[in-house]
Amino acid sequence: MELKSAILELIRRAATDLSPDVEKALEDAFQREDEGTPAKSVFNTILENVRLARENSTPICQDTGSLVVYIDFPEGFSEKTYREAVNWSAVEATNLQYLRPNAVDSVSGKNSGDNIGINAPYLQFHQWNKDEVRIRLMLKGGGSENVGTQYKLPNAELKAGRDLQGVRNLIIDAVLKAQGLGCAPGVIGVGIGGDRVTSYALSKQQFFRKIGQRNTQPELSDLEITLYKELNMLGIGPMGFGGKTTVLDVFAATQHRHPASYFVSVSYTCWAFRRKSMTIINDEVTYD
Repeated sequence: MELKSAILELIRRAATDLSPDVEKALEDAFQREDEGTPAKSVFNTILENVRLARENSTPICQDTGSLVVYIDFPEGFSEKTYREAVNWSAVEATNLQYLRPNAVDSVSGKNSGDNIGINAPYLQFHQWNKDEVRIRLMLKGGGSENVGTQYKLPNAELKAGRDLQGVRNLIIDAVLKAQGLGCAPGVIGVGIGGDRVTSYALSKQQFFRKIGQRNTQPELSDLEITLYKELNMLGIGPMGFGGKTTVLDVFAATQHRHPASYFVSVSYTCWAFRRKSMTIINDEVTYD
């Protein structure tokens, strides 16, 4: 197994081929919409785009996003080896046009041209007790990132207290404000608790769950199901043109917080929900 080539293939798959659970959710949404409506037409175009991207190995969206990489590794593992491999693969994927150059210096405004920069790609390492390496990749688009938001409870304006009912009010507000700007239908990741940083981090980590995979905590599972139904009654629809499907799913998770703080972070992905993973066991690579 050549690590660099394996990660390059992971990037290619993420950029050009939606995961089966996401594609099925889009197909189901297409079937729900009424004939002759803008929503039906939008979903038809989206699904055709997904098919052509897969067949031609071309990016699903012209915004190929920022690279967010989570690496779980066993004891004795070298972070440097994997960081170098990810950076090499990002440069090569840019050269092969699987990725658009998306790393811009925030002071000079200059694009690095190869997706490499400070915290670009963003890598998060986690040691675990398994004798295998898992690499999870998310390509996070800028439009959907722009409509993510963070609240703190209580919130008098939204009549939201420090409870799950208050969390519900915040999420509905976030999706209402996003409208079609995040390239709906989106997937909503919710991080409840923690501080400002860990709250956002938790919300994004939820995007590695499969569509329909509920939180094991009953209260949060019920919240996810309730919000999925309520958000799809808002009528925003695909790309904001109206319709029955505004979100493909809602994933929520919680963590402990300081008594003085109650943060709720809402991360949003567009319909081009690009995330893939690979597992390395005894130098053998499998992709999911």
